[in-house]
Amino acid sequence: MTITTFTNAKIITGDEVINGTIQFDDHGISDIQSGNSQIPAAIDCQGDYIAPGLVELHTDNLERHLQPRPSVHYPHNAAVMAHDRELASTGITTVFDALRIGSMTPKESQYQRYARECAHEILHNQAQGNLKISHYLHIRSEVCSETLLDEIAEFSTEDRIGIVSLMDHTPGQRQFRDITQMEAYLQGKYGMNREQMDAHFDSLYELQNRLGKTHEQATIEFARAMNATLASHDDTTTEDVLSSKKNRVSLAEFPTTVEAAAACREHNIPVMMGAPNLVRGSSHSGNVSAMELVRMNLMDIISSDYIPSALLYSAVKVGMELNDLPQGIATATRAPALAAGLTDRGELKPGLRADLIRFSLAADTPLLQSVWCKGQRVS
Repeated sequence: MTITTFTNAKIITGDEVINGTIQFDDHGISDIQSGNSQIPAAIDCQGDYIAPGLVELHTDNLERHLQPRPSVHYPHNAAVMAHDRELASTGITTVFDALRIGSMTPKESQYQRYARECAHEILHNQAQGNLKISHYLHIRSEVCSETLLDEIAEFSTEDRIGIVSLMDHTPGQRQFRDITQMEAYLQGKYGMNREQMDAHFDSLYELQNRLGKTHEQATIEFARAMNATLASHDDTTTEDVLSSKKNRVSLAEFPTTVEAAAACREHNIPVMMGAPNLVRGSSHSGNVSAMELVRMNLMDIISSDYIPSALLYSAVKVGMELNDLPQGIATATRAPALAAGLTDRGELKPGLRADLIRFSLAADTPLLQSVWCKGQRVS
């Protein structure tokens, strides 16, 4: 067993930064002390920051590898490997891979069933030791769909499902309350014309009316059966949040308005926002600015969403905005770990897992130097 020692480092522990030394191995963090170590084998970090490994609760990055273009389907195993190594290179040491269940009819080729097969690839490679970081599943349950009940039945408690999110992309509400935003999205991503969009909308309305309530209840029961965190998606109104509270939701993904975020705070539901929104300063779909929520103390957790490298960058950005780097880093480490029920990581403390990152700063931009997962260097 090899003990690694970092010294002459700025160690971000809980709510403070310690100038000192940290020791760890594959069993976990063994010691944190202020001051420099005299051990000859100690690694001089030259004043770099040491922080917990990042915890990612919601990422579309795997789907980007699985389907790099609307009509292109990449081999699952190769996609999983590329995704895993990309996340490791950005400082993410724990990920909840987002897999959508709830497909449309065959003509809607962008939403074909894939989750069970892909979950098998992830779990098999995890068991074989082929993955650099720790993977769990985040099942995104689309209630406005054809096949949800059949797909739910394909999963069990053996599948490392940590999060189940309730999604409803029926036009005219939540993320797409402004239908013109949904039209722009479909035209830009899938090249739909007016006639195709109208037919698509009619199909979604029919599915919602026929199956929406049944699928919503099935998703809630599925999350409970898996002992998973139940998340809402794109809450927009106070009524949406009250519905979430009734359903025992314990994580709000990407509320779209200040109203919804404030209601989540009132009902003690942690709010997660997207890193690209934070980095850009605004939402790409016209929703609330994540930085506005930070300034109002209405944001708890950051997700990289669709840009893995944005997670560390945005956590540092939040820390600088608040003049509190530990608080910013906690939005991508401790807070998401606790929201997902993981108490063995997300913080630098003796006895916890040795998931760590080392980075320096160039102005406000973090330069990642190394990444360690469970005591082993992975990037």
